[in-house]
Amino acid sequence: MTAARPPADHERTQAAVRTRYAGLARAAQAGETVQDCDPDEFTAGCFGPAGYLDISELPDGAVRASLGCGNPVAAAALRPGETVLDLGSGGGIDVLLSARRVGPGGRVYGLDMTDEMLDLSRANARQAGADNVEFLRGRIEAVPLPDQAVDVIISNCVINLSADKAAVFAESFRVLRPGGRLGISDVIADDDLPPAERIERGRRVGCIAGALSRAEYRDALAGAGFTHISVTQGQQVTDGLHSALVRATRP
Repeated sequence: MTAARPPADHERTQAAVRTRYAGLARAAQAGETVQDCDPDEFTAGCFGPAGYLDISELPDGAVRASLGCGNPVAAAALRPGETVLDLGSGGGIDVLLSARRVGPGGRVYGLDMTDEMLDLSRANARQAGADNVEFLRGRIEAVPLPDQAVDVIISNCVINLSADKAAVFAESFRVLRPGGRLGISDVIADDDLPPAERIERGRRVGCIAGALSRAEYRDALAGAGFTHISVTQGQQVTDGLHSALVRATRP
């Protein structure tokens, strides 16, 4: 498929995200502990591996590179034999956890646009002995998979980085099979927080493109065709911004 060329402002945002996460991947590969938010928020457990209960057998590199704001694998309630897509798979922690859940009869795709993160995640998968996973290079606004290819889509604190969230939700709907579902951890803004304030405060926690409010998230998913939408607010990650678990179904 041929994706439409994104507008210039979207390209600038993507370039900023790519540069930021390439640096974080290199740091993780060097054995450093990485974080993508204010240090106080990271220490408080709002981001990173603190949200997981079952990471003891994962490669250290995958755990070090965990930059999410929740546990979408648990939110998605994965079942054996399912096919899963992780949007913005980073160092691969959610892909590896999903691979455990779906078992040898299932398959998990990790999608990332950063070569350094893909190198890191592939190395982590080899170390974990996960042979039911595949990492793809691409943008979450233009998923390199055919229509109705997966049963479940997960994502961990990545959609807020996109400057074209409508395209992300449209692509998610396209690649999900009928009856498929979303299980997303993300950052949302208070409904009354102005857009300029969302971007300014979001920079403290890595939300380069700005977070949607809860109402906007629901409306955007409904506009893409999703049903049974729920947006459950979690911890405050900075003033006016919160983590959230988002679930939705493709009819």
